[in-house]
Amino acid sequence: MCFEKCARCIGIALIPLAVLSVVADILLYFPNGETKYAEKDQLTTLVWFFEGIVGAGILMILPIVVFIGLKDNDCCGCCGNQDCGKSCAMLASVLVALIGMAGAGYCFIVSALGLSQGPYCLTELGWQYPFNSTNGRYLTNYTSWSECTEPKHVVTWNTTLFSILLVVSGVEIILCFVQLISGLVGGIVESCCHCQEIVRCNDIEVNVYEVQE
Repeated sequence: MCFEKCARCIGIALIPLAVLSVVADILLYFPNGETKYAEKDQLTTLVWFFEGIVGAGILMILPIVVFIGLKDNDCCGCCGNQDCGKSCAMLASVLVALIGMAGAGYCFIVSALGLSQGPYCLTELGWQYPFNSTNGRYLTNYTSWSECTEPKHVVTWNTTLFSILLVVSGVEIILCFVQLISGLVGGIVESCCHCQEIVRCNDIEVNVYEVQE
């Protein structure tokens, strides 16, 4: 049915998003491609929350696998009944969608906090969070970015990568939510269709029995 095809499309769409989130998160550890800041622990603490690697990346593996394989999954026939199994599989995808939304939501929240807090960098007063008290207003005040002297262009680096993670996780939440609704509707429809088939079969059996009499 179209519900399984929709789930497969969502699963395929989640693959590049999950890969992009992992790559973006890894790059946050190496401002300008340099490793010394990670070695000296001179990065924003939010980087160590692994929001892109775990939240929007690894946790997306389960939804991706389940959504793509949903078309061929019938929960082992659900006690030997294939139609009932399809309904169970669709409803099970709802739980998986919730897991995906939780992981993407975690990434979304941490990324938003990362943008609001700003980078940890070297200023005239030493290593600190110079934009922590601006509530994100520094994002549009480009002249203030020069306060960070090291790592070079760290504001641009962090802002770009956290923005990518924010957008990617937001899209993942939307896709998983769509599958959540689709799974609920699909599970109910599959179940109703199965019940109708049982009723029709029972009616046929009754008619045959009456004819035989």
